[in-house]
Amino acid sequence: MSQHAPPPPTQKHEFRTRINRLRVTRKSGVFGVAEIIALAGSLLILVLVVIAYLYFLVPERSRRAALELERARLQSQLRNSQDVLVQGQSTDATVHTITQSLDAFETTGLVDANRGRMGLYDSLNTLIRKNGLRNTSGPTYTPLEPVGSKVSAGSRAANTKWQSIYPGIAISVTVEGPYQNLRRFVRDIETSKQFVIINTVELERATESNAASSETGPTGASLVSLRLEMTTYFQRGGAETASSN
Repeated sequence: MSQHAPPPPTQKHEFRTRINRLRVTRKSGVFGVAEIIALAGSLLILVLVVIAYLYFLVPERSRRAALELERARLQSQLRNSQDVLVQGQSTDATVHTITQSLDAFETTGLVDANRGRMGLYDSLNTLIRKNGLRNTSGPTYTPLEPVGSKVSAGSRAANTKWQSIYPGIAISVTVEGPYQNLRRFVRDIETSKQFVIINTVELERATESNAASSETGPTGASLVSLRLEMTTYFQRGGAETASSN
């Protein structure tokens, strides 16, 4: 007898086999032991990452931000200190320049009180004669004591508004002559070697009596009266000499 081969499985049989396998899988669960271990390991790693972020990364970021703010504050203080240093150096240089200029003014621009006083008298009288002017009032000379010095009551009341840190003399003079001559007179005073400050200038037409008696100026020229208030200052070492004279 010949043996017959088993008939090939039919489609119905294959379908039943797949259904049975699916039922077995659903009964035994989706995850096996290996899947559960892998999932637990993943959760552990996730927890470690969250802990590391909260306890290490966040504090370090806050510390970094605080350090950056501190660095900005220190840089601002450094710039301010440098500005103050530069300003202090500039101030020192300015003070040094002013001091040198003041020393030069006192030693070369001002003269000794006794010598300067006599030179002023001679220079003023010479300029009046040089410009053909007639002296109608003055010159009057009033000593000016340095500010803060101890002076008498009479000296304190005289022209205190022209006082300075230097001793000096206040001069008041009135002259008459042609206007052009008066202009040259004022110009000569301003350009003279004597340190003289013109504080007040008053011009007016000369009176008829003075004009008739005047012999200055060209014939027929109208005469003008000029009143000057001036001050001159001397070196501080000569204060006592100026006040005593």
